Amino acid sequence: MLATGQGATAGDYILVTEGLTKAFGGFCAVSEVNLKVRRGSIHALIGPNGAGKTTCFNMLTKFLNPSRGRIVYNGRDITAAKPADVARLGLVRSFQISAVFPHLTALENVRIALQRKRGDSFDFWRSKRVLDQLNDRASELLADVGLHEFANVAAGEMSYGRKRALEIATTLALDPQMLLLDEPMAGMGHEDVERAAALIKRVSANRTILMVEHNLQVVANLSDTITVLTRGKVLAEGDYSSVSKNPEVRQAYLGVGHD
Repeated sequence: MLATGQGATAGDYILVTEGLTKAFGGFCAVSEVNLKVRRGSIHALIGPNGAGKTTCFNMLTKFLNPSRGRIVYNGRDITAAKPADVARLGLVRSFQISAVFPHLTALENVRIALQRKRGDSFDFWRSKRVLDQLNDRASELLADVGLHEFANVAAGEMSYGRKRALEIATTLALDPQMLLLDEPMAGMGHEDVERAAALIKRVSANRTILMVEHNLQVVANLSDTITVLTRGKVLAEGDYSSVSKNPEVRQAYLGVGHD
């Protein structure tokens, strides 16, 4: 596990927030959140119902603008940036290229994401050589997420867990430095959860991952650092061992359902 804040320099952190706050009218959903995500780590954002996780995550991915505070990615202030601009910088939210196209094959879905990265709406007029290059890279990405044998299967015919893996493949097509995963295990059965956890671990090589996740067993097994939110504020931060023993964290979770 990584120890946060001990001997670290500014360059060790790929994403930093300073006083991140979001108010809706008189209600403050997120208040003065200072978050530091180490480069190359898997960092989990957790908390009980109403903790502000989703609001915080939406500000980081630029789907919400903060009421005040600052977001710095790779040393660059992105507080006022648009989601598409942030994605071009290498900060990509999984499933941001909306849900998979059910009537297209897995290979075709990934190729669309590759075309988007090239800045082309369509490549119909391109040479066969260019199209073959896209197919080759799409095949590599499918292999990376364990879907090589499903390349020619329509996405709509895949299991839910494999569709989520395909969505991650489309995200990886954008060559992100940092992935933001919003509840990657939601709706999955036990077998799919194990497969998805192994996939996240595999694709984390040479990347940073920040995830909001409710499955605490997954969080325990994958995360280097965990930030616990409650009532819009940071309650605790550290590795799973230290966070799980924190009496305030245990009290916050006791008898409280997840959102």
